[in-house]
Amino acid sequence: MTDFGFEFNSFSFVQNNYRMNFITKLKAAFGNPKAMEKLHVDDHTEAIITEIDNDPLGISDSNVLYAGLNELGGYYFFQTVIVGSFHIKTVKGAQLKVVGNDFDFLLDSDMVELESDHSNVSNRSISKIDFQIEEADAAKIDRSTLKQFVLTCKNEKITFSIYELSTEEEE
Repeated sequence: MTDFGFEFNSFSFVQNNYRMNFITKLKAAFGNPKAMEKLHVDDHTEAIITEIDNDPLGISDSNVLYAGLNELGGYYFFQTVIVGSFHIKTVKGAQLKVVGNDFDFLLDSDMVELESDHSNVSNRSISKIDFQIEEADAAKIDRSTLKQFVLTCKNEKITFSIYELSTEEEE
């Protein structure tokens, strides 16, 4: 893996200490299908949250963007995880506009079928979207040269400003 200004070796969120709603657990124990589905989704969501350790790259009013570059067999991917109010289910893919100090380019998702995972943690969703990126564009992605990201999916458009790291977080 290549380092372009941030650490991309693994994703993990800040540890989130939430507890599943007692009633939901009780309903699931008695066989309620909707409660069992919520229980399964929450376990999956918690696993995602505990796997993401990087600082956020972008923030919007109600969403946080975690991102990293990865290379597989000569193909480059910009892997993103969006946590917040953004919830999508589409078969038309997504686009991410990357805006920097003296450049901008548009990335298409590597898959057209996308679906967010719902979390009962403050009614948030987690959306994993990988974007195809050219090696030359990947080299431009550096926190110090980025201005914003604009995610477009279906009828939604979210603008993320670059999350500024404090001196303590950079170390």
